[in-house]
Amino acid sequence: MTPRIYCSEALSAGGSISLPQKQAHYLRSVLRREPGAALLLFNAESGEFAARIAEIDKKGARVELLDQTRAPEAEPDIELLLAPVKRAAMEMIVQKGTELGVRRFRPVMTDRTNADRVRVDRLQAIALEAAEQCGRLSAPEVDAPASLAETLLRWDVARALYYCDEAGDDPAIRWGGPDGRAAPLLDVISVEAKSAAILVGPEGGFSSDERNWLRAIPHVTAATLGPRILRADTAAIVALALWQARAGDLARR
Repeated sequence: MTPRIYCSEALSAGGSISLPQKQAHYLRSVLRREPGAALLLFNAESGEFAARIAEIDKKGARVELLDQTRAPEAEPDIELLLAPVKRAAMEMIVQKGTELGVRRFRPVMTDRTNADRVRVDRLQAIALEAAEQCGRLSAPEVDAPASLAETLLRWDVARALYYCDEAGDDPAIRWGGPDGRAAPLLDVISVEAKSAAILVGPEGGFSSDERNWLRAIPHVTAATLGPRILRADTAAIVALALWQARAGDLARR
């Protein structure tokens, strides 16, 4: 299979691009590619181009661009706000979220967040690798963590925000009982909204104060993902798949 390599520089047929040491190492030492080997270079602005390695060594590589294989194309504008969880689950969310078309990952610190460290550089590398593997043209951004309050106080109300609320209203019953449950996510997604975001809480869910605040914000829509309590990583993947099926590119024919 021809390797796909993300390159942030402008790409054009007949041009030449220098790849940095890290990408050259991957091509030379991991994939065992030599001068003359075929590649695909891509980014959202330029599209995707066939290319071949002209020179490669330990310090870097020079790549010659051939024909354009895919023109730039519109992609769904979906962001994922997530409370950081344990490393393996967090990495899986970013990997699978990239495959599901997330444009931007925004870690938010909540009352019950139990992960005290977010390796943004590691998560960004995972997102980039997943973008190369899954065939998309863009590479998602991974933001530095911010508090939930700070994030929502600065929210652009033009972006629809759906928050995954699995709780009911009765504090005396585990997970709040059956009363006050949100509507299913598929029922509340707006297909007219040009941009959207999904908010997924930590293991243990949102605190009652957070839940009350979120439900009081006019531009935030509570939604349920079904009758079962899902792990945070499962919830993120399910919510993204449902949004893509209703308003994103999984709904395209």
